[in-house]
Amino acid sequence: MSAYARQMRAPVPEESMVQATFLPSDPPRFSRIGFWSEVADEARPAALPSGPSGGMIEEIDLLEFEDGRFLIRQVPMEVIPILDAMESLLTADPATLSPSAASLRSAGRHALLVMARAEVQPSLTSTGIDAWKLGPLRSTDVDHFEAIARSMPAEAWAVRGSTSASQSVDELSSAVADAFVRTPGAPIAAGHRAFASMSPSVVDVRSAVNSFEMATEQRSPLLVLRLMPPPPGAVDDEFIAALGLQSRGEAARILDMESLWRAPQALRDRFASIETSLLITLRRAARVWPPAQRLLAQQTPDRITLSDDEVDELLGSVGRDLGSVGLSVLVAGELLRSVDLTPVVRSAPRIAGATRFDLSSVMQLDWRAAIDGQQLSEEELLELAEAKRPLIRFRGEWVRVDGRGVRRLREQRTIGASTALAVALGALVEIDGSELMTVEGPLAEIADRLRSLDANQEVEPPATLHGELRPYQRRGLAWLALMADLGLGGVLADDMGLGKTIQILALHLHRSSLDLAAPMLVVCPASVVGNWEREIKRFAPSLRVHRYHGQNRKLGTIAPTDVVLTTYGVARRDATDLGAIPWGLVVADEAQAIKNPYSRTAKAMRRIPAGARFALTGTPVQNHLVDLWAILDWSTPGLLGPLERFRRDLAAPVEQGDDPEATEQLSRLLRPFVLRRTKADPTIVPDLPPKTETDEIVPLTTEQVALYQAVVTEVMSEIAEAEGIERKGLVLRLITRLKQVCNHPEHLLAEGGPLAGRSGKLRAVTELIDTIQGEGQAALVFTQYVKMAELLQQHFEAQGFRTLFLHGGMTLSKRQEMVDKFQAGEADVFLLSLRAGGTGLNLTQATHVIHYDRWWNPAVEDQASDRAWRIGQTKPVQIHRMICEGTIEDRIASLLSDKRKLAEAVIGAGEGWISDLSDDDLAELVSLSDPDGTDLERTE
Repeated sequence: MSAYARQMRAPVPEESMVQATFLPSDPPRFSRIGFWSEVADEARPAALPSGPSGGMIEEIDLLEFEDGRFLIRQVPMEVIPILDAMESLLTADPATLSPSAASLRSAGRHALLVMARAEVQPSLTSTGIDAWKLGPLRSTDVDHFEAIARSMPAEAWAVRGSTSASQSVDELSSAVADAFVRTPGAPIAAGHRAFASMSPSVVDVRSAVNSFEMATEQRSPLLVLRLMPPPPGAVDDEFIAALGLQSRGEAARILDMESLWRAPQALRDRFASIETSLLITLRRAARVWPPAQRLLAQQTPDRITLSDDEVDELLGSVGRDLGSVGLSVLVAGELLRSVDLTPVVRSAPRIAGATRFDLSSVMQLDWRAAIDGQQLSEEELLELAEAKRPLIRFRGEWVRVDGRGVRRLREQRTIGASTALAVALGALVEIDGSELMTVEGPLAEIADRLRSLDANQEVEPPATLHGELRPYQRRGLAWLALMADLGLGGVLADDMGLGKTIQILALHLHRSSLDLAAPMLVVCPASVVGNWEREIKRFAPSLRVHRYHGQNRKLGTIAPTDVVLTTYGVARRDATDLGAIPWGLVVADEAQAIKNPYSRTAKAMRRIPAGARFALTGTPVQNHLVDLWAILDWSTPGLLGPLERFRRDLAAPVEQGDDPEATEQLSRLLRPFVLRRTKADPTIVPDLPPKTETDEIVPLTTEQVALYQAVVTEVMSEIAEAEGIERKGLVLRLITRLKQVCNHPEHLLAEGGPLAGRSGKLRAVTELIDTIQGEGQAALVFTQYVKMAELLQQHFEAQGFRTLFLHGGMTLSKRQEMVDKFQAGEADVFLLSLRAGGTGLNLTQATHVIHYDRWWNPAVEDQASDRAWRIGQTKPVQIHRMICEGTIEDRIASLLSDKRKLAEAVIGAGEGWISDLSDDDLAELVSLSDPDGTDLERTE
């Protein structure tokens, strides 16, 4: 298997893809393309993207731009003649090509398209050697080649002697023309035999110019086929295809072949060479379009009558195909009028007094027909539907009728209401190949209402709410009320700590006060059930609360204003029972729990109907936009369409950052349904104290250095021999062990040895907490490892710190007891495992948050930090991220600082992405080094 084929089995880093470099030559037809890769075997730099290899291996001087100047680097390349290399690039899958190879492919492909229009001419190189070149180029071709040059990476052109990407694109297009055009017919067109052979010939300049001018004069007319309507008053109404000669200089000048054959002999002699060219072109055309054979059968080919099907072919793709073989099809302007069919959704009139919008309903899909912008009447639509020909006289003019489109006029079609709403908000949805663009009726009014929702619109908070809503929370209540009234639901994605709970309670109280009362179901993680109950008692004491949780859970009688609290686990098991209750609102708190649309939890949540569904989450996109699709598909089913289409048309282009149109379309769709406010919002910041984030860089001890290097050496040797799942497992084991070493040698060894003096990180954290305690403040310490938390608890208590430890194995009552103790100031340090304590807790007693080890997902870490930095916090909060210098932690920290564009989570949760790295990249990531290039000073 070739190196390139192996690469195609799995995604690879860009530097290991096959690069392609254009190597110009004189004459241009001797130009070559070099293929190479940074990671290929030196004896064979790279394999061709497609087709056989077999080129020579040469050392090529490649230019690299560094510090404002070009440096020369010798690179072994497999160099292939331009003919073979371009054929390989053109037949390769574009998705597998490196940027350099893709740019050369684009330039060569466009050069061939220009050649297909016969826009190529003989010329001489600077040394007088025969050469073909493109020309005369149209302005659109010049613009296209310039666009390719602007995007062309240096790897594609920067070799010794080259001056710019633009020059290289010009030379490559000339090389393609000079190599591909050399056929036995070339001397006839060029007027000189030298232009047919690949061998270079020195041609007398004057002779070549004279021959070229003569050839140009003789070949100046273009052969065209004109499609003409029946003449006025014709009985048979037959269309005609007539051959003609079109002037290259003046396109409007056309000489019919019928007139040429009848012309005097002296005039016909001037076009003697046309006859041979005409016969050759017609033979080629007959292979593309069989009716051309009837022209060949004529002694003097001039015109033929056409059937309706043949007319339809010429107006379609066949016309373009004939152009590629040298017979351009010209259609009279009066035949270019067509019927424009636009799909239209006309939502049914709303029942008086009804405001809700049923997402599961269907709507009638109709078609609107227009000609030149003038809409047709129902009678005219019926006339079109009865048409039997592709071109008919309509309103005194010829009109082309798309048979497939007209058949739609007879069809009764429906479309899902959620899809129609997405269209009304600006989504592009294809229906039978047409983009659905128009929505009318009440649904259009709803879309306008959603688009024009005033950011300052407010709903008066209900009198039964105990507590004052901040301005942004009042706007949140207005948005929630509108979405609930319409039955649309949505995602309240305020940052953690901005009061999503009180906004939902205000909504429930507001609806109850308007005689819209219906019970509310809140589904949340087990760790926050108690927090919801306490918040309800605090802000909405008039509401009766039911805890539907535990072994002996019962729903009992549920009143319209009641609130039922349950967990995702219970909802998964009891979805049928919960679905039997007519909920007015269903709320999914910490909605990341349903980000996997195929999980049992997500499927169960979809089985619980409600008047409106609201998802609450501070991180609507944890890893990928598909997370947001899953959450919205629960709250507002069908809005974003099928998952695969969303992933292909929107998620992938947006995440790659190369499609502004897709980004704008997604933004238009999401804006009404996702309310997102962050703590960076200037309207919210005044409600929060300052937050300071610091990366605490700490050195390793001598013991940690030895352990770290030993783990790298041992496991990397195993990884080098492993493949597939086994390799992934070894990589994850390597990462886990290195993180344990960075935490504390005892975390890895588990020998029961002493803790003090063995870990640079533990020493720094101990000193930090000692300072915090001395100031009368408290700290949260997060770690993803329960074992490490146990070691920290043992150490901190030995140091005299009052310590609490919350983990996932605790009961709800025990968790709440710990939270109450901490909030009452009965502890200096609150240790929390990241999974159990990273969401849903209000721990504003803490003024410091310490991330002992990194989760490597900024969104998850921010959620944990927001346990302290949230509404209700009155003191400045400091976030400390502990990082061991020169280790994998140090390098990942640098990566994370650049990965906060897609909801601060592009890298992904955990460290699974690292297993896809090559051995060399992995070794670089985990190797122990000093960023200053000197030995690290170790602490004992």
